[in-house]
This record gives sequence, C-alpha cells and structure tokens, in this order.
Amino acid sequence: MTAPAGLRVGVIIPTRNEALALPSVLPAIPPWVAEVIVVDNASNDGTPEIARRYGARVVSEPRRGYGRACLAGIAALSPDVDTVIFMDGDASDRPEDMLRLLAPIAAGEAELVIGARTLGVETGALTPQQRFGNALACLLIRLVWGVRYTDLGPFRVIRREALARLAMRDETWGWTVEMQVRAARLGLRVQELPVGYRRRIGISKISGTLSGTIRAGWKIIWVIGAEALDGLRARRRS
Repeated sequence: MTAPAGLRVGVIIPTRNEALALPSVLPAIPPWVAEVIVVDNASNDGTPEIARRYGARVVSEPRRGYGRACLAGIAALSPDVDTVIFMDGDASDRPEDMLRLLAPIAAGEAELVIGARTLGVETGALTPQQRFGNALACLLIRLVWGVRYTDLGPFRVIRREALARLAMRDETWGWTVEMQVRAARLGLRVQELPVGYRRRIGISKISGTLSGTIRAGWKIIWVIGAEALDGLRARRRS
C-alpha cells in the first residue's frame, strides 16, 4: 500500500516518558509512511530505546517543551518529505485515522487538516478542563479571526510548504493554537475531520496535574492575545 496520491509522508511524535505507550503506537503506523521521527524530550524511562526498537528515528531535544520537541522534529525531517503528520505518543490518537486526515491534502482541498476529537471519544479520555479549554480557545479564535474551530487536538496533517509559511515559534503548550491562529491569519485552507480518541497510557504532563493545566491554559490565552496584537500592528503598518 502507498500513501494517498503519492504523498511523501513524515510522522513527528513528540515524547517524554512514553516507554509504556510506544509499543502500542509505533506498530500501528501504516507502512506507507516514509519516515517516523520520535522526538525524545528529556525522558528518563527508556523512551528512546523503545522507539528505536520499533524502527523510529530518534531525535533528542533535552529542553523540555512540547513546541520545542515539534520544532526539533521538523528540523530533522528528510528533504523529500512533503506532508507532515503530528501525533502524540501516548496511544490516545489512532494511527488508523491517518488516511482520513490525509484525504483532503491529497485531493488538493486543504493545506492543514485537524483531527477533531468530537466523535469516538472514550469516556474519560478528555478531561473536563481539556473540554473547557478547547471551547474557550476556539471561541476566542472565532471572535478575533472569524474562523470556526472545534478542537485544538494534537493529531494533525499539514503540507510542508504551508508549515514553513506559518513560521512556527512557540516552544511549549501554545504550539497547537499558534498553528491554528497563524493558519487563520494567513488564510490557509483548513479542514477539521473527526477522529477517535482513547484514554492515554500513563499520566498526562499537562492535564494530569493542576499546575500543568493552569500553565497550559494561560499559555494558550497568551498566544491568542499575542497573535491578535501582532495582526493589529501589521494592519497598521500596511
């Protein structure tokens, strides 16, 4: 089996202490994926060794931060990869949904496709604070940019050329919302498609703790505000 429309697909999986989950994640990635990069973000549980055992290329990013890990993965992509999939390494995302997310990219109908965790969510997979934070962030994005999103889910597909245009820079928990806000600002063709979502293996580094939830929530709001101000300054200069 080959990737849709001959796309050259690379998968980036940011991880920190996901040794228990990766044996469920990596074997489920379709064989037509050209490159699987697991970014080790200061793990101490043997995550890199597990990733290599299952055939992934491991990139080390010792500075903690989800965005830093994603940026390190992008920098390590092979030059011939033209489409990038981001997914978590905790077994909550379903690799079998990759084909659904890639379809609009292959058809030339979208440059960014976001996996919306609106259907097939296992009970307890999304915490109340995650649901509230997603709803608030999506509401703010719609009020400022007029673009309707339903989720900030980590499972997403983007054309590499479009990713370069976004000039991503967030280094921590604002990564996903920064991508969606910048896509709205640039007028990228974006689609949301429903994906399944399972209980993660292990404890979340963000929603699993009160302090992590507060920091992530604050960072998301900060990114939306900073991008809004940046857009306002750009309009004034033009």
